[in-house]
Amino acid sequence: MANKSVLTNKPVSSDNTTSPDMADFTDVVTSTAFTLYDLHSHTTASDGSLSPSALVIRAAQMRVGVLAITDHDTTAGLAAAAATIEQQQLPIRLIPGVEISTLWENHEIHIVGLGMDIQHGSICQLLSEQSERRYIRAQEISARLAKARIPGAWEGANRLAEGGQVTRGHFARYLVELGLASNVGQVFKKYLAKGKTGYVPAQWCTIEQAIDAIKQSGGQAVLAHPGRYDLTAKWLKRLLAHFAEHGGDAMEVAQCQQAPHERAQLAQYARDYNLLGSQGSDFHQPCSWIELGRKLWLPAGVEPVWRDWLQES
Repeated sequence: MANKSVLTNKPVSSDNTTSPDMADFTDVVTSTAFTLYDLHSHTTASDGSLSPSALVIRAAQMRVGVLAITDHDTTAGLAAAAATIEQQQLPIRLIPGVEISTLWENHEIHIVGLGMDIQHGSICQLLSEQSERRYIRAQEISARLAKARIPGAWEGANRLAEGGQVTRGHFARYLVELGLASNVGQVFKKYLAKGKTGYVPAQWCTIEQAIDAIKQSGGQAVLAHPGRYDLTAKWLKRLLAHFAEHGGDAMEVAQCQQAPHERAQLAQYARDYNLLGSQGSDFHQPCSWIELGRKLWLPAGVEPVWRDWLQES
């Protein structure tokens, strides 16, 4: 298979918009008749557990053909990922991406950017501001945990971040190390959720600011995992309308851990709000229920976000 792996916003076109026969799909798509897209993943540049190099190697093992690395508010992992793809001649097309944290109606909403020019001033300025906000929040979380007699949180979270941005996930993993909870989910419930000891409200940019920065940088704005927000159906529709009205391009319709009726409902929302469909595992670490490329396909009638991407020459 010829190597087509470059850091680019011009991925290979594909017809894998729908599933030919879901009976032929298991945990990993094994057919080579189409390109498998995974457009949402994370590395140690933010809160993932795999380095950018390890992630693209794993993606190749999972037969992902087009991969977007979408770390939280940073593109720092892209260069290393692209270098590994080139050096090892992996059959992967790497899409420059990012997942931007925003605030809307007191809810944290994530907007994925795909295919931007990561050197463009608009996206660089926004991500610099977001990074500063994240740093300040992490410092405040550490201070609150220290007051609760949980020492060393800042040092522990930084160690786990391995040079990447410190996130709440790193604090959670550190508290698990200390034996204060059995898993990350418990840490969030006991220490980091609203009203708990280590809770610090976020001060992110707006949805409009994220969309504008992405589009000014030549990318597409995608509403990430819309089914995972704590919103009623009425409020989710308001979010989708707001996102579409302010220039959003697409929404994630397919994820690897998803009930069939949820995928069908999200597909209908994409059609209702004239949004393209995206798909992604939101992979953070190797585990039994989420894997790169797993069960990623768009229902019939949903136009894929890669519809207008150019064929690589």
